[in-house]
Amino acid sequence: MQALKKKDISIIPSNPAYDRKAKVELKALRVVAYCRVSTLLEQQEGSYEAQVSYYTEKIQQNPNWKLAGIYADDGKSATNTKKEMTSML
Repeated sequence: MQALKKKDISIIPSNPAYDRKAKVELKALRVVAYCRVSTLLEQQEGSYEAQVSYYTEKIQQNPNWKLAGIYADDGKSATNTKKEMTSML
């Protein structure tokens, strides 16, 4: 029986061309909030303001995010929703 010959193996270290973490730190993401109240009930009168406040604070707390806008829909009909959604995108 013949002795097994050892193979020469070369390890080539990886050299990634794209580092996702580095890119996120260099450029802030533009983030929008979409707030909606779907009824006219008294219990939801402050809901819109609460949503705006929550999302504004949430976005401002993240150093990698930049508030690009707050969009709203009164929820009465979906006719204006398409225009608002297109504007967000």
